[in-house]
Amino acid sequence: MAKSRASMTGALALLAVAALLCAPAAAELARLENPAKNDGSLSLLVVGDWGRKGTYNQSRVADQMGRIGEKLSIDFVISTGDNFYKNGLTGVDDQAFEQSFTDIYTAKSLQKPWYLVLGNHDYRGDVLAQLSPVLRKIDSRFICMRSFIVNAEIVDFFFIDTTPFQLKYWTHPKESHYDWRGVAPREKYIDLDEAMRKSSAMWKIAVGHHTMRSVSDHGDTKELLQLLLPVLQANGVDFYINGHDHCLEHISSRDSPIQYFTSGGGSKAWRGVFQPNQDNLEFFYDGQGFMSLQLDQNEAEFIFYDVNGNILYQYSRTSLRKTSHLQPSSYVTDE
Repeated sequence: MAKSRASMTGALALLAVAALLCAPAAAELARLENPAKNDGSLSLLVVGDWGRKGTYNQSRVADQMGRIGEKLSIDFVISTGDNFYKNGLTGVDDQAFEQSFTDIYTAKSLQKPWYLVLGNHDYRGDVLAQLSPVLRKIDSRFICMRSFIVNAEIVDFFFIDTTPFQLKYWTHPKESHYDWRGVAPREKYIDLDEAMRKSSAMWKIAVGHHTMRSVSDHGDTKELLQLLLPVLQANGVDFYINGHDHCLEHISSRDSPIQYFTSGGGSKAWRGVFQPNQDNLEFFYDGQGFMSLQLDQNEAEFIFYDVNGNILYQYSRTSLRKTSHLQPSSYVTDE
């Protein structure tokens, strides 16, 4: 009887998550504008899994980010989540916000907008605190939402809240508590397909916390492969950028042009795990560091840096879209 009840509970939980992820959109995604440079190009940094009050080389990574940020004249910074360890923030007055963010990323070049997604560790604290405008009053750089779009003229960045996708956080949280306020009831979760279909940007880039493809500790995330990857493929997304695994890696897909980049080396790293998957591993570094991305209408260039600012790996790709479509991004709305 107990086994039957447990099976039924698991089945109901699975149906509930399916309803969450497949339900019609309850509202439009927030859309922010971040102008490109005068020549139409864009430069930014990507870092993830960093919030440890400067420890585990977080401060050293931040210092090199400041140096590279100045060299590239960056327009903004992307965080791939797990912004505050170990259990997010306790509230808007949690000093960890300043100790792990404001007091660490002090370089002049990093005083630009930071667009952040939530990670699973952020969900273990007060999620509404990280989403609160109160934090932006403390530090105006901090722009954190669940799922949203940043348009930078030649590119649309789709920031995706990936934690609710993963079933184990709902059904087997173990000793952890996850703050599902604003997500539950789950049927209100936003459908991303419609937002992506409306985009006519030259580049389309998805950003989430969880790995879609990875050879490190967490490996591939099956829920994202089943529920999110088909949406990315159907809408011509060029790159998926994530954190979660505390490493730097580039994986190319066997069955689509999508490229996968992990930038989760913002602090604690060196897990010593390597488990190849079925896709093509282009680069893997099991240590601290960060990534830069430079874009124009024709080319995207990714560079990984280590904790000393050394270049570890460089990759560039020309746009797969026809040159006749070269124009600033528009966003089609239903009449």
